[in-house]
Amino acid sequence: MTSLKDAFNPRSNSIGFLRWLLAFVVIFSHAGPLAGFYGGHDLGTQFSTEQSLGGVAVAGFFFLSGYLITKSRMGRSSTARFFWRRIMRIFPAWFMVLLLTAYVLAPIAYNHEHGTMDGFWNATEDSPFTYFSNNMWLPLIQHNIAGMGKIIPFFTIHGGYEWNGSAWTLAFEFTAYILVGVLGMVGALSHRLVGTIIATGIIGLAMMQWFGFGALTNLAPVFSDYRFLLLMAPFAFGMLFALWDDKIVIDNRLAIVLAFVAVWTYGKGGWLVFGQYAFCYVIMWFAIKVQFLRNWDKHGDFSYGIYIVAWPLMQFSAYFGLEKAGWLVYHLVIVAACHVYAYLSWHLIERPALQLKDWTPRWGTRLLDRTHDFRMKWIGRVDPGYPARVAARRSPRRVEGAVA
Repeated sequence: MTSLKDAFNPRSNSIGFLRWLLAFVVIFSHAGPLAGFYGGHDLGTQFSTEQSLGGVAVAGFFFLSGYLITKSRMGRSSTARFFWRRIMRIFPAWFMVLLLTAYVLAPIAYNHEHGTMDGFWNATEDSPFTYFSNNMWLPLIQHNIAGMGKIIPFFTIHGGYEWNGSAWTLAFEFTAYILVGVLGMVGALSHRLVGTIIATGIIGLAMMQWFGFGALTNLAPVFSDYRFLLLMAPFAFGMLFALWDDKIVIDNRLAIVLAFVAVWTYGKGGWLVFGQYAFCYVIMWFAIKVQFLRNWDKHGDFSYGIYIVAWPLMQFSAYFGLEKAGWLVYHLVIVAACHVYAYLSWHLIERPALQLKDWTPRWGTRLLDRTHDFRMKWIGRVDPGYPARVAARRSPRRVEGAVA
């Protein structure tokens, strides 16, 4: 049997397609509450009591992210470089979609809803001028703009206001990056037993949460939000795949069995405890085995742009009654619009930002040089392998495929 380490090729896999597909599963799922389809509820909740199909897709995102980000942190990059690359991947495109929402989509929708711009720019509550500053650091603090939204399905069905309901996951995603960065800094990823204890501990706490065992909020305030463990569990599972890739086998028969387990538990119960992990194995198997989709993202990685702009575009379209054109027309328009935006976002914002991933200001270079001996001494005491990794980074680089 072939191990994950031997089977996974960073330059030849279908992860690009999977992330694209998962982004659109989220869109189809959210068409329920945003457009009134599927009885006004997220797709999947009609036959699962545990998770929508959008939630399934998000679990897949977090699993793949857990694997790729952990492998990236286990590589040659320093802690500072690791965080800089994560920042440049997340924030530039996020800033752009906030500006698009506050200064393009919302004003047009407000004028259509009210027939005037009076009360928009001078709104005393949920001002368009504070929408960016309140949400720029990822946690969604301001959900609405200028009291809009009383005529659209999301309010009439659910009584809520929300300009970007998908983006709540971004804060948890970056929290997971911080966890991996810290684990790498203290050497926990070099000694995989320590990393394994932490990752399995997260999964164990998630299981306790779903079974209702113990008062987890007494352990740490972060557990008061059930969403933390909901998302961190599949991310931690991805960490385990990165830590033990030489022991995990990629087997067709096992993939078939686990696909059955995933489908069964989704419909019958046990998804959050068992099924989602079976699903995660299946998508990793798919990424490795389905090679004809390996060039899916050769024109760009559009998944992130699609994910963060889909909800605002769907919300915007609701002001003009696009859902009244029917399910097919609605989805065709939204899919096309998301692709146009994601293409522009990738080529004008995301890719140029990622090209700065190895940039270091001159003062930073001088600081690193001056503190080199000190860092080698003290960090080496915590992580004995740190000096060797730094030396490897300073040696001529061989050509490698990036995994994140």
